[in-house]
Amino acid sequence: MEFLQKAIVKAFADVFETEISATQVNLEQTKKEFEGHVTFVVFPFVRQTKKSPEQTATLLGQYLQANCQEVESFNVIKGFLNLALTDAYWLGVFKNEVLAPDFGQLPKNGQKVMIEYSSPNTNKPLHLGHVRNNLLGFAVSNLLESAGFEVIKANLVNDRGIHICKSMLAWQKFGKGETPENAGLKGDHLVGKYYVIFDQEYKKQINELLGQGLSEEEAKKQAPLIKEAQQMLLKWEQGDAEVISLWKKMNGWVYAGFDETYKKLGVSFDKYYYESDTYLLGKDLVEEGLQKGVFFEKADGSVWIDLTADGLDEKLVRRADGTSVYITQDLGTAQLKYDEFNCDQSIYVVGNEQDYHFKVLFLILEKLGKSWAKGLYHLSYGMVDLPSGKMKSREGTVVDADDLIEEMKLTAKEKTEALGKVDHFSDEEKDQLYQMIGLGALKYFLLKVEPKKRLLFDPNESIDFQGNTGPFIQYTHARIKSVLKKAGFVTGEVSFPAQLGTTEVELLQLLSRYPQIVEQAAKDYNPAAIANFAYDLAKTYNKFYQTESILKTEDELVKAFRLQLSASTAQTLNMAMAILGIEVPERM
Repeated sequence: MEFLQKAIVKAFADVFETEISATQVNLEQTKKEFEGHVTFVVFPFVRQTKKSPEQTATLLGQYLQANCQEVESFNVIKGFLNLALTDAYWLGVFKNEVLAPDFGQLPKNGQKVMIEYSSPNTNKPLHLGHVRNNLLGFAVSNLLESAGFEVIKANLVNDRGIHICKSMLAWQKFGKGETPENAGLKGDHLVGKYYVIFDQEYKKQINELLGQGLSEEEAKKQAPLIKEAQQMLLKWEQGDAEVISLWKKMNGWVYAGFDETYKKLGVSFDKYYYESDTYLLGKDLVEEGLQKGVFFEKADGSVWIDLTADGLDEKLVRRADGTSVYITQDLGTAQLKYDEFNCDQSIYVVGNEQDYHFKVLFLILEKLGKSWAKGLYHLSYGMVDLPSGKMKSREGTVVDADDLIEEMKLTAKEKTEALGKVDHFSDEEKDQLYQMIGLGALKYFLLKVEPKKRLLFDPNESIDFQGNTGPFIQYTHARIKSVLKKAGFVTGEVSFPAQLGTTEVELLQLLSRYPQIVEQAAKDYNPAAIANFAYDLAKTYNKFYQTESILKTEDELVKAFRLQLSASTAQTLNMAMAILGIEVPERM
């Protein structure tokens, strides 16, 4: 509302003979309990006006009403000046902004950003924690694209290490040639099964050794299985043909399983990185850091960085035997990403248990003189908890992503059929709808909360056709589409009525805010702002639908306008939900 900022600057000059800049004029949406559309807070300016807050606000209001044609009326609550804008202004916003072909898509800004998310281990299937990670990473990618960024979606797969060898060894010893095909299991579930078997057999061996008088620490080190797994890792690092062949085969099973789950979740990637390709890259950076004096070598040959002056600890970056540690690989991968894509920003979507790791990683890269390190950002998110006993889990400890998706679909089916909403649907249409509602409920529930917050996910609460849920918004979209279909609505030239109802203005005002919501949400990497906007829009439309007659209006001009307003609302709901990766049905 640049015109209003300029008008207020002029008002200060004319009424109070004092200069302020447009950047000082902060305009807020008027709170719902007060009349008006825009609020200007005058408290910061009373020293310049030399009048009380109420007098300042009143004089400004009177000036704006007389000199700014868009201002219809005003009221003052203490030092808050609430301004009501004319119907003509809101209709102009609708015509020139909301109905513009590129509404909701911000112009390209020339910035390139990489978003890394998912980052699974290839020793087990994806679980509930991965679901939040994937949905968050994908939604932030969509959000930044809508805000004008060029986005590269990346996935760093943790495909090497002792945990991978545990699954491989257990399959070798106990698998009897079992494959996803002959077991009737997804590949990631099959490999996960052998990771569990390794753990069970390892515990048996530890208990045997404890019975022989060994301490727990010694028993864990001396158990034959862990020694064999360590030997297998060593063989892998030496390029042993048999071990590499088994590793490729089992990882292949896992990737096929992951792809199925990603497809069900509706997420995708532009670039895959694999730890097996990147884990050695950081060693060059360690050498560079030693030469620059950023790192130092201890007597045993291990290499460290001292970050105590920065409020952190000493950090190992290379072991005494010359092998890399986790952060070594991350240093190399960060350099590789920049070399390949030259991004302005690189965002890591990783849980908050890794907050310290990323502080260290980014600081080391800055100390190595990497100018691009300033563009690195850790999008930290909280854990997802479940009400006790609400969801079954394959291994008894974590909720499997595939089980979760299937359970959401079944819950959607039960709730939808109980409401009798699908009697006229074919079986195929029903199946698609249950998938859409179940996944919409899951995605919306996990994304409507700010990333940094821990959340409690209740499947039943998420599938509710009332309240702040995905299905409520989906149902509103379907309702609008039903109204448009009944009216035989076709987008065309719109005629505008002379007067607007209160709920029409409310709906127009909210629609007009969508581009600003996208811009701010992108700055904050916060899809929750989009989710809650979609809920507010759906709620406001339902209020408009209950208040104003659409199809039964005798005035054809008003009817055409209300149908176009409905169509624009449906389109905006669709755009907002698409950012969250949620499909909206044409009918329900």
